[in-house]
Amino acid sequence: MTRVDFYLLPDADTGGKHLAACKLTHKAYRLGHGVYILTGGPEESEQLDRLLWTFSAGSFIPHGIHPHTSGPPLPVIIGHSEPPAAANSVLISLASQAPAFFDRFDRVAELVGASEEDRARGRERFRFYRERGHPPQTHQL
Repeated sequence: MTRVDFYLLPDADTGGKHLAACKLTHKAYRLGHGVYILTGGPEESEQLDRLLWTFSAGSFIPHGIHPHTSGPPLPVIIGHSEPPAAANSVLISLASQAPAFFDRFDRVAELVGASEEDRARGRERFRFYRERGHPPQTHQL
């Protein structure tokens, strides 16, 4: 069964969500998990791609943007649509709606900013998962 965790951020800054996504990605990668980061669109995917190279001076996270990734499979993939078939370990979602394909992952991490709009969308996603039999856990960051 898919485990769903909501991470509530202390501020409304989008950069904070992206930094939190990088930190969660780094932790999952260090633990040997494959990660798919779901974004809201191509521009956000590009932003995360750049941030993953620079967010921490000592870290290296091999990653690419889907579907433009070529060569051997990468442990971290960023995209704004359905992930490749092999992606099924950890999903980090920055999208405004819960993805229909969430249940193929072992774990889902939803990041929610502090703005009222972001919290309202987060509550909708929370209900979405709960109604499908995946009661989410909530964590304050």
